[in-house]
Amino acid sequence: MPEAAVLPIARIYGDLLHEMPSDLFIPPEALEVFLETFEGPLDLLLYLIRRHNLDVLDVPMAQLTRQYMDYVEMMRIGQLDLAAEYLLMAAWLTEIKSRMLLPRKQDAIEDETDPRAELTRRLLEYEQMKLAAQRLDRLPQAGRDFLPAQAWLEKVAVERLPQVDAADLKQAWQIIIGRTKVNQHHKIGREELSVREHMARILRYLLDKEFVEFSELFSVEQGIPELVVTFLAILELARESLVQISQQEAFASIYVRRIEVGVDA
Repeated sequence: MPEAAVLPIARIYGDLLHEMPSDLFIPPEALEVFLETFEGPLDLLLYLIRRHNLDVLDVPMAQLTRQYMDYVEMMRIGQLDLAAEYLLMAAWLTEIKSRMLLPRKQDAIEDETDPRAELTRRLLEYEQMKLAAQRLDRLPQAGRDFLPAQAWLEKVAVERLPQVDAADLKQAWQIIIGRTKVNQHHKIGREELSVREHMARILRYLLDKEFVEFSELFSVEQGIPELVVTFLAILELARESLVQISQQEAFASIYVRRIEVGVDA
């Protein structure tokens, strides 16, 4: 009867290994069993209390101390350098346990403080901070849960002249009125002024010009009546779409341009 084929136990660098090497050495630290990991003695105590459904306000010190010492003993075997603070807590638990075992006088029972009070206070504070840290950790974090999106948009510049509103015209008009104060006089007379004539004069003035500054259409020396009629003539020309009033930006100079009849401005 043919012998059964021996199955390989491992593959090393592509070669099948059918038996364990006799000179194989595995250092003791290569194989290590990790139990629960804790951030300190209070974390371990809180874990033991919650795991065994103990009341943190009425901790059975004997049971808690025994479970805690079992874990510290395992730490001393595997991680002696981390056991110092745990040993300090073990000594404190032993002290609390011993104080609770001591007989107390009947008249001092009401006045004596519970030996577990300080431990209970620290455990409750630690649990609150731990829960708060867990809530903060669950919040979305940039770089862990999401990455900021970046996009490059090519902006196409389109030149659009701002619209001239009534406030802009009012400001320009006030500037012109202010210039006439140095030329004011008190000569009283009656003068016939025609808005249509001034409209025609303005159109003739704009005939060979591309743009004319708003103030150039006014003759300060003629006085306020002439300025008023000129201003009304400009408004009438704009209303009849015979001139275009524009400015490059807010609070900039205002310009007037003639619109040829039949040409889309």
